[in-house]
Amino acid sequence: MSNQAQETREALGARLRNFRRDAGYASGRAFAGVLGWHESKVSRIEHGKQNASEEDVRAWCEATSQAEQIDDLVATLRHIDELWMEWRRQLQAGAASRQKKALPIYARTKVFRIWHPNAIWGTFQTADYAGEIFRQAVRFYEFPNDTEAAVAKRLERQRYLYEGIRIYNVLLGEQALYSNVGGPAVMRSQLDRLIGLMGLARVSVGIVPKAAPADIWLGHSFSMFDDRLVLVETFSAEMSVSQPREVELYARAFALLQQSAVYGATARELISAATDHFDRMPTD
Repeated sequence: MSNQAQETREALGARLRNFRRDAGYASGRAFAGVLGWHESKVSRIEHGKQNASEEDVRAWCEATSQAEQIDDLVATLRHIDELWMEWRRQLQAGAASRQKKALPIYARTKVFRIWHPNAIWGTFQTADYAGEIFRQAVRFYEFPNDTEAAVAKRLERQRYLYEGIRIYNVLLGEQALYSNVGGPAVMRSQLDRLIGLMGLARVSVGIVPKAAPADIWLGHSFSMFDDRLVLVETFSAEMSVSQPREVELYARAFALLQQSAVYGATARELISAATDHFDRMPTD
């Protein structure tokens, strides 16, 4: 994890060094004089030995006539120390604190783009479904069992479905309708909840059928918050993507997944078929 952050820091330094050279400053000493810095600061930043501040990046770009690069580089800078946040570190005190941390992000977001290929998105989950997800996480990551508190915090997100003018664009893989989380009774209730959410005016739910023509590989789940942040979950860590160029890649991926999705009555038919599947399963 730290190696990737260091590599990103070095790549940022290399870009800044190229800006300096392209602007005609052959040495770091001359450029440091323009900025009023010590010569060693320029060298340390360019070689990834020192973190640049946002003010440093802005001053550097303005001095080298690269002001249009400021937003991109500042996003990279913010990304370095948050590139990966290991799940064990996030969950060392339990899952409730991680759920609470997400609430301000949800409160600020106006447009959500969500892709989950094999599970129901957290904000759409029933209490029973969410509880089983957290119990699985407790067993897998071996963190303190605070499932009841974690479920309560996760369910707090649902108020944003009804408040403000937020838009929810949610895509689920058909497998998400069949992944057996908690048993048939839990799944029937969860699928019924999903049908109900499809009736909300600002919620769009698409299902990507198993046999749908694929314009892009299904890949991993991700959550987009406006055009400023993407959260990507893996087994070992959660990655925060905020660099504009990378966020745009996820926006493109989401648009391609939308082309494979079905909506409305066709989506409801897929959900009803999954419900019938669980109806036929023994409860015990």
